[in-house]
Amino acid sequence: MNQAGDGGRLAELRTHAQEIYMAGVKAADPLDAVRRALRIKNDRLEILLSPGKADSEIRSGEWRAVRPIAIGKAAIAMARAAGELLPDRLFQGGGIIVTNHENAASATKVSGFELIGAGHPLPDESGLYAGRRVMEIASQAGEDELVLVLVSGGGSALVPAPAPPITLVEKIATTDLLLASGADIVQMNCVRKHLSSLKGGGLARCAAPAALHALILSDVIGDDLSAIASGPTVADTTSFAEAIEILKNGCVWDRVPESVRHRLNEGRAGRIEETPKPGDAIFQKTGATLIGSNGLSLAATETLAQKLGFETHIISEALCGEAQAAAELILDHALTVERGAGRPLALLAGGETTVTLQGDGRGGRNQEMALAFAMRAADRGLMGRWAFLSGGTDGRDGPTDAAGGLVDPGSIARIAAAGGNAAALLGNNDSYHALASAGDLLKPGATGTNVADLQVLLLEPDRSR
Repeated sequence: MNQAGDGGRLAELRTHAQEIYMAGVKAADPLDAVRRALRIKNDRLEILLSPGKADSEIRSGEWRAVRPIAIGKAAIAMARAAGELLPDRLFQGGGIIVTNHENAASATKVSGFELIGAGHPLPDESGLYAGRRVMEIASQAGEDELVLVLVSGGGSALVPAPAPPITLVEKIATTDLLLASGADIVQMNCVRKHLSSLKGGGLARCAAPAALHALILSDVIGDDLSAIASGPTVADTTSFAEAIEILKNGCVWDRVPESVRHRLNEGRAGRIEETPKPGDAIFQKTGATLIGSNGLSLAATETLAQKLGFETHIISEALCGEAQAAAELILDHALTVERGAGRPLALLAGGETTVTLQGDGRGGRNQEMALAFAMRAADRGLMGRWAFLSGGTDGRDGPTDAAGGLVDPGSIARIAAAGGNAAALLGNNDSYHALASAGDLLKPGATGTNVADLQVLLLEPDRSR
């Protein structure tokens, strides 16, 4: 059998893969998520602690005013939902939205909110200004007011707020070194919390003694609230000492700016106040509600795949590690289950992988995984028709305009026909140009949400063997 199979059916598999991915993105729609968590009853704001559950506990109070602060890639939609729901008695403007430049550029004005576009994944001067504005708004809240914080992925980079005397340039240099070292999101956040005035409970510290509640759209696998956007509203259990260890293990401790090493060393020695810990008095009037996650989106991909007639397998609900190793893991599962399959297969995963840079090419973890999968599938003889997609739910993968990649059995040949060498491009971490030459970049555009990544492998086993 020709490995590429029937062109029409292969195109259909590619279309289905994109539809299944988009079902996962839609399940994390921030507008609907906020609407499920907030309601007005008897002219009082009620916050559901377990949205969607009939017996959800409710938080409410005699708040004189609500000050909404929306931070993250989904901030615009979350702010719009809150602004539409809150009555004039509680919300008369003064809210703020901080999101990435791409989302901000395409957004319409949200009544009552100042909109700031900022840099992601690397912070910029706009983010520095945004961090100051967020702290100003929170610190101005009175004891009888509620600071309603709408948090989604990307918040760590979008509001840098470096602790003096660290400058933004030095914070960017540190972030850049961490990204290149292959640090995962939890490690990144530990370091950033201890270099920030806002993260790691810093926003809660600014808001006290006002009441504070966060509605959180999780982009962190396992939904650790202290890790999402570096936990600006929740207690931090990490330490200055751990931050130092992460930089040393990543072999970048001697390369970060002197001001960073000085602050971390001073903190470890107890001469700088630690981030607020569990039990701190500032958390007596704070709360949080998880309103969306990668797990919910993964479940949505499975539901649609089943409706489309695929036999579904969840490979992992917490796919992590190096992107190329994750591609191998998915391929191993495919080779194991394809022989005994009675109908077309959908192998699904969710999570967030990493890439340790070895070259100077362009790409992101999802593009790297897609290219690696196409190469390994060809090398190891994955038969039949298949299409593999790996994409970020925010519509962006690394510093590129693509969300990831969508490959099939013909991808490597198309790269070669365009004059490229897939192995050399992958070795240079240049998955973007490799996939672009094959017409395999996934470009849904900015989605307005962010719950990490999704993987979809659709496979029609070869019956001729």
